[in-house]
Amino acid sequence: MKFLNAPLLFLSCSSVALGSSFTRSRGFHSTKRDNSTNAGSMLQLSSDADFHFEILRALALAPYQGSDIGEVLVAANQISAGDFESYSTAFNDLADRVHDSANAIDTKSYPVSARNAFFREATYYRSADFYLHGNWNDSRIYSLWDKQLSAFDSAVALLPTPGERITLQGKGFKIPAIFFGSGLPGPRPTLLMCNGFDGSQEEMYHVIGEAVLQRGMNVITFEGPGQPTVRRYQGLGFIPEWEDVVTPIVDYASSRPEVDAKKIGLWGLSFGGYLAPRAAAFEHRLAAVVAFDGIYSFAQGISDQFGPQLAAIYETGNETLFNNVISQVLTNSSFPTSARWAIQQGLWSFNTKSAFQWYKQVQQYTLDGVIQNITAPVFVGDAQADMFFPGQAKMLAEKLGDRATYYLFNSIDGAGEHCSLGAAVLSAQVVLDWFQGIVS
Repeated sequence: MKFLNAPLLFLSCSSVALGSSFTRSRGFHSTKRDNSTNAGSMLQLSSDADFHFEILRALALAPYQGSDIGEVLVAANQISAGDFESYSTAFNDLADRVHDSANAIDTKSYPVSARNAFFREATYYRSADFYLHGNWNDSRIYSLWDKQLSAFDSAVALLPTPGERITLQGKGFKIPAIFFGSGLPGPRPTLLMCNGFDGSQEEMYHVIGEAVLQRGMNVITFEGPGQPTVRRYQGLGFIPEWEDVVTPIVDYASSRPEVDAKKIGLWGLSFGGYLAPRAAAFEHRLAAVVAFDGIYSFAQGISDQFGPQLAAIYETGNETLFNNVISQVLTNSSFPTSARWAIQQGLWSFNTKSAFQWYKQVQQYTLDGVIQNITAPVFVGDAQADMFFPGQAKMLAEKLGDRATYYLFNSIDGAGEHCSLGAAVLSAQVVLDWFQGIVS
């Protein structure tokens, strides 16, 4: 790689540090953990730590119909560490097989079997898409997403109370959402829920949505700018003013007879653990907020992961130098999957081709100056082995003071991964019991 002498010196000194420390906002591990010395360590599903996390992510949806364990493990065995194409191919092949199976089922005679198959199909097409965002011209970014949307719609149409897709108007953008009714009479407590840096609203149904429905409450999932469907079909990256997304959802929820307008909560997952508290600082009709896992300053978290040397280059204002350093990470396959993916996803989801501009945008994502305006009680989830934004959840809870309920999920319980990935039943028990206690 030809570059100026100074940047080459910079790379020789710190590129490895950049690659191993730069995390994504919803998850990566820079090194393989030693299971023999840590009783709380989880069995690794891939020698590539980032692939381990994503395979676990698919497995973790199994309790609420989002996957089947054996299918995912077979796909995992087809994946080569660090090879994005092998990851996509393994899950695409699995999705195609499940698609064929789902379409062979008579939905009128066997609606539950068909629904389960369609849900799994949707999950696997989402997984096949996950590592493709480095090439914005890759047509699979759209074709795979269309397939997952179609499969998911086929599934929710077969629920006892079918899910209802709706589109709401935001400030200069449209908000895709899905209403899942409890099917019970009278107005019910309702949880609004959004995903984070890279996740979809469809995934949220399996992460926590079905668990909410089982408890007799309603669910409304949604996406805003920067999130998968809005980014694809409206060409919009993330915006700091997440209240502009949430307020129209609260308006809509309050208008439905199935919803008790005084018992509306907001759940934010991963980067959503920043977005939800941000919205709550301006939208005061929320009865409760869940930040899972909590983030006080996304800006600080990203700055910490870039490291002081890249941050220093940014401070000089030298956009060309900054972008060239990042470019070398993206084109060097020896860098950890996590670093390459995180940058690609950051550029994609913030809708910019310049890493410098992405970093600049990120600086706006802090609760400094607004956290005092949050009036609702907030559940702040934290994970013992979360290496992505260490200390952020505790900071959020401390800043909130007596408005916060802080809960640390432990590795020994299988709940120490980012957002307690793999412990969906346990985390639902803890968080939803808290929410029901708030709105009862």
